[in-house]
Amino acid sequence: MKHNKKRYNVNIGDVSLGGGQVVVQSMTNTDTADAKATAEQIYQLWQAGSQMVRITVNNEASAAAVPEIVDRLRAARCDVPVIGDFHYNGHTLLRAYPECAQKLAKYRINPGNVGFGRKKDQQFAEIIEIAKANDKPVRIGGNWGSLDQKLMARMMDENAQLAEPLSSGELIEKALIESVLSSARQAEELGLAADKIVISCKVSSVQSLISIYEKLHQECRYPLHLGLTEAGMGHKGIVASTAALAVLLQQGIGDTIRVSLTPEPNEARTTEVKIAQQILQSLEIESFKPEVTACPGCGRTTSVFFQELAKEVTEHMDKKMPEWRLTHPGVKDMNVAVMGCIVNGPGESKYADIGISLPGTGESPSAPIFIRGKKTHTLKGNNIGEQFIQILNDFVEQEYSLSE
Repeated sequence: MKHNKKRYNVNIGDVSLGGGQVVVQSMTNTDTADAKATAEQIYQLWQAGSQMVRITVNNEASAAAVPEIVDRLRAARCDVPVIGDFHYNGHTLLRAYPECAQKLAKYRINPGNVGFGRKKDQQFAEIIEIAKANDKPVRIGGNWGSLDQKLMARMMDENAQLAEPLSSGELIEKALIESVLSSARQAEELGLAADKIVISCKVSSVQSLISIYEKLHQECRYPLHLGLTEAGMGHKGIVASTAALAVLLQQGIGDTIRVSLTPEPNEARTTEVKIAQQILQSLEIESFKPEVTACPGCGRTTSVFFQELAKEVTEHMDKKMPEWRLTHPGVKDMNVAVMGCIVNGPGESKYADIGISLPGTGESPSAPIFIRGKKTHTLKGNNIGEQFIQILNDFVEQEYSLSE
């Protein structure tokens, strides 16, 4: 997927934004002051495939913990960029904890709460000066839940004088865009290079997000961070995020993405990373892990065996991916088919790199295996699943090993 407007290239650690690659970002939900727990969660997110991780830096204890967090990660050979998320007191924390300012890969600030009244410009300038001194990029990230009230009041007054005033929703969208772009211009006037600025406008409405980013994409050249804020829990959050991000990504809009899911109780934080990756992989923008093609089942597949095997294969590959990512990197492009009957099973299996067509109801109790379009095995017995996973492992070793 190519961008249709050239962006500034912004380097965040070893990650480059603006060149056409879409980067997956995530955020911790630990108490940042607990350096050990935060470093462990960042490591888990990185292992799941997050390419940047944001942490809350909201008080002195969390700012003081940042150097230990980063040092723990580097000791574990985890080089993921760690981003500091600042609201209200970022200028104070970055100034008081210079090692925190140095260790973070990027700062995220919100123009709606970086400061208020006469202090706003001063506190904004302090953060920009610290970013310049440490050669750090800054994400200027607006959120419709924390808009600059002074700006909003002015724009409401101006809107009221129009012959055809904007609706409240349209006015909020316009205010968000004006807030981040005027702040970006201000940052440049203060000496921060354009290639040190990333922009975002977070809303929780799918249609508003699409509208805002289509305008942003045309009006600026800064890399854009996409995400539906407060997307929600479960299917609602997944579907809403996918609906919004897919429309924008298909247009070549977006340089980093985050899926802001509310986790289910005791759910791993890594779920948001997996959803973001699946969005990009389904759009064929980037591959992160092998795809499993499986039929939905019908009256021809009254047995649940094909469902169990599809799940088993998926979980097996997910477990192997941290290792395979290093030793068999090409495996991320592999397609595996687990099909349930003779109607589409052999055809789908032939189209996959490796596939199995299981017998449907009343069919012969045998399962042909296809590798790169050719039938190579026919499995029978009570351990078809185990046999297929072993054949899959052998195929990965033969076809994707770095030693080959």
